[in-house]
Amino acid sequence: MNRTLTLVSALGAGLLTVAGMAQTTTPTTQPAAPAAVAPHAEPAKIALIEYEQVAAATNEGQRAIQEIQSKYAPKKTQIDSESAEVDSLKKQLQSAPATLSDEDRASKLRTIDTKEKQLQRDAQDATQAYNADLQDALGKVAQKLGPTVVKYVQENGYTLLLDLSGQQAQGGVSVMWATPGTDISQAIIEAYNASSGVAAPAPSAPTPAAHHSTTTHPATTKK
Repeated sequence: MNRTLTLVSALGAGLLTVAGMAQTTTPTTQPAAPAAVAPHAEPAKIALIEYEQVAAATNEGQRAIQEIQSKYAPKKTQIDSESAEVDSLKKQLQSAPATLSDEDRASKLRTIDTKEKQLQRDAQDATQAYNADLQDALGKVAQKLGPTVVKYVQENGYTLLLDLSGQQAQGGVSVMWATPGTDISQAIIEAYNASSGVAAPAPSAPTPAAHHSTTTHPATTKK
């Protein structure tokens, strides 16, 4: 998926508390005020999430994916038929007798070339349309997911939330190791499913050829 679904990069920040400054006394006979206490940082509690994958892995996200796959099923059938025709024409040419004239051979090659280019155009157009619809549908789920994420991190005392979606593709720093429980992706999926009231969709047919990238069918991985 395009990276436009990366909606949450950091939802919190480390909190700094500053100790109160001791008030100085005005009479000259009073002892001098104690030195100011230096600010100190509270221990950060960091959570990790794969936001794009979470949006797609929710019941609502999975249902949206299935609906779009059904919408493009006829287009997939058409593209499969065009592909089979091109393959058949290529096999016919390969098995053509040696007595086939140069003119007939050139004619068959032109036909193959024309149909192959049409196949490429149709497949590219279908892929772009499919991805656009999928991005739009999952983007809506991602927007609705935000309040659930914020509520969860606040209730569980997290001070920093990092979104790991596409971190390597964007040149971000990869998380090599994290303590168990740091990745809240599965917890957010379960919390959102419970609050949305959307039931898990029934298993769908195989994904169409014009399909989305790796985030179409995410498997949220525990860090």
